[in-house]
Order: sequence, then C-alpha cells, then structure tokens
Amino acid sequence: MNLLDKVREAGVIGAGGAGFPTHVKLETNADYILLNAAECEPLLRVDQQLMELNTDEILKGFEAAGRFVDAKKAIIGIKEKHKSVTSKLQERISALQLQDYIEIKKMPDFYPAGDEQVLVYELTSRIVPEGGIPIQVGCVVLNSETALNIYNASQGTSVTEKYITVTGDVPNPLTVKVLVGTPIIDVLKLSGIEKFDDYAVIDGGPMMGPILENLDGYVTKKHKGFVILKKDHHLIRKKSLNLDTATKVNKSACEQCRMCTDMCPRFLLGHSIEPHKMMRAINYAITDIEGQKSAQLCCQCNLCELFSCQAGLYPKLANLHYKEMLAKLGVRYKSSKTEFSTRAMREYRRLPSKRLIIRLGLNKFDKSAPLTNSELTAKTVAISTRQHVGAPAEPVVSVGDKVDAGQTIGKPPENSLGAYIHASIAGEIVKIEKDLIVIRGD
Repeated sequence: MNLLDKVREAGVIGAGGAGFPTHVKLETNADYILLNAAECEPLLRVDQQLMELNTDEILKGFEAAGRFVDAKKAIIGIKEKHKSVTSKLQERISALQLQDYIEIKKMPDFYPAGDEQVLVYELTSRIVPEGGIPIQVGCVVLNSETALNIYNASQGTSVTEKYITVTGDVPNPLTVKVLVGTPIIDVLKLSGIEKFDDYAVIDGGPMMGPILENLDGYVTKKHKGFVILKKDHHLIRKKSLNLDTATKVNKSACEQCRMCTDMCPRFLLGHSIEPHKMMRAINYAITDIEGQKSAQLCCQCNLCELFSCQAGLYPKLANLHYKEMLAKLGVRYKSSKTEFSTRAMREYRRLPSKRLIIRLGLNKFDKSAPLTNSELTAKTVAISTRQHVGAPAEPVVSVGDKVDAGQTIGKPPENSLGAYIHASIAGEIVKIEKDLIVIRGD
C-alpha cells in the first residue's frame, strides 16, 4: 500500500478539530505543504507538547505527506513565543537532514493565527479565494497531531488514541492521551473536579468551542480540549444565548460602528464578508438575500462577538442566522472576484492573544497543562460513527463479535467522503446504535 492507502485505512482525520479526512488532502499535487503548529485557541496545549516530545515522528509524517503530494517546500508555522519547541524542531530537522526541504516560519502571537486561510497567507503570502480551500492556491495544510497520525499510519497503526487538554477553572489543568470512545466525564474528572453541577464545559477552545449540552458523550478523534468554567462566568453566559434571543438583542442595540467587520480576519484578507451589514439586515428586516450571501464566508472564529463588538452583541450569530436561512433556500455565495489583496490595515489589526485572553476573563487560567501519563482505562468504549466530515461510517461488525484493538469496525459508504473507524480496546461488540458502536473490554 502507498501512503494514501495507509492513511485512509488508519482513519486519519484532521486532529485540530475540523475532522476532514486526511487521505482526501493527499489526493492532489501541491506547491507547499504547511504544518499548522499555531494552536491559536487560548488555553489549549496539545500541539506544542507533542512537537517537543514526538519531534521526529511529526517531522517524518509531515515530510512523507509533503513528498507524496509533490510539494516543493514544507513549512512549519509556529508562534515565535514557542522558543524551546522551535529549537527542538530545528535541531531535529538538521539531524534528519531535512533542512533543504522543511523550513520553520515564526509568526506573531495573534488570534486566529491557526485559521487555515490566515496561516496560508502568513506562510506563503497567497490568499485563498472567497469560499475556497488552500489547494486552490497550491497549499495543503496539516495539523501537528495529524502529522503524527500520518507517521503512525505509515507504520501500520490506526487512530485509536486522542490527545486532549483539560483546563479552565480547575485545580489540575493537564493534557492527556486517552482512548477514542472513553466517556468524556471520566476525562473531565482528571482535572480534580468530581461534581459538575456548578460548572459548564466548552468543547474545544474558548473562542470557537460550543458548550456541551450534557457530559454523557464519548471522546472522538476530533476532540482537542475541554475548558471547564463556572456557570456564572461571562464567557459561559455569552455562549449560552440561543440564536433567536441573540437576534432580538442584535435588533435592539447595534449602532453600526462596523468594528466587527474591521477586525474580521477574513475581511482583512480581502474577502467580501462584512458582519456589520448582516446586523443591519436584521435590524431593518432587509429581505434581499443577494446582499446576505456573504454571510457564508464567515469562518465562525468568534472574534467579532467575543472581542470586537464593544456593545456585547452577536455578529457571528447574525452571520449564522443568514447562513442557515440561505442553506434552507439552497442558495450559495459565488465570488465574482478573481484577485485578492489584503486590506491596508491588516498588519495593525491582528489581535494579540494576551489581550484576547484578558478580555475573555481567562488570564488567571492561562497556565501550563502538562502532558500527563494517565492511568485512565476504559472498560467500555463507545466509538462514534460520525467523528469526521462526510458520511457516517457503516459498521462492518455485528453484536457479539470479538475484536482486537486497532481492528476496523466501520468504513465509509462506497464512493462517499468519510473515514474508517477502529476499535480502541480488545473486547466484544455489545451494542450497535445509529451513531455508536459499543465495545466491552476483555
């Protein structure tokens, strides 16, 4: 099997949270392959620690992917503040004799440096077209943990483990490797909190992550972190507002200052998205959908809601309101632009992460979360069939079957976008539901 087949059968997906099947990214030719090592969400600590502890494996996986897509250059994008990690990477690049192929580019510490399209521009000066993807400008982008999983796949190891940061208002912030399918509540309790009646949990980073509606779920290959905060924290209150209520609030107070637009990362790249116009459309009940199509360019980074808007309104949810409306109508934005250039003020409007963390009220929780050898073992795991972009995996096992750790238990439907899933423990299939395959360990 070639690398693409190994990556496909190992079930490698984007480990940064999006969950796009990685083998699809390898089915192309590119000028550049880029390693997204920015980890721009506040408080999350997975990627930096993996790069320091699994340096060679990540570099080898990154190089292998780059060679496979025939990229002429491989570039690692990392924030300049991560000096020790950068030194380790540089040392091992030289030791592995990859210095003519892999280059490190340091970036300022701003949000959202890890946005795929922002990263492409920072590292290559190319601008991904509106509504487009990096390969349209000759780039393939991988997350650091994804590169590690590519290396593991090349050695015949499937994705059955996940690295997760558990942090926030907790006594024991940590980063931990757990089995896919582990109950989320067991992972949360590693933070030192046993009862969560007074807490809410953000699934992912504090900017883009939603609040978990309940804690009864299971770890998937897409999980990156859990931020635990008291329910009365203003970030939790802000994220708890539903779309209908947010729309009413937006109608009542928007003064059209346009800060949401002027600070928007995609607007600053030259895209046509203008959140203040979506707010205006809601305020004045404008029904001309042509002017609202640009809402589909929103990347949901949440900078407009959680930093830019001085009135505490909800521009991102205004974009989401029109996204949903346009989706129901079957309407898609089509760009008329063929060339893009950044806005003149972009260099001065990149938001420093420290300012963002203070605004979010998270500065006292901005601590290290060291990678810890957990003794957490799952006697029963529940493997989701929907832990990736595309069609859910179809089970290839039946109730009562015995399986080994790493064995394939689900495959994507024929000719569909999707990913393989695997047993993370050895045991017996005890239940197959619509979205879960449950395994009881031996």
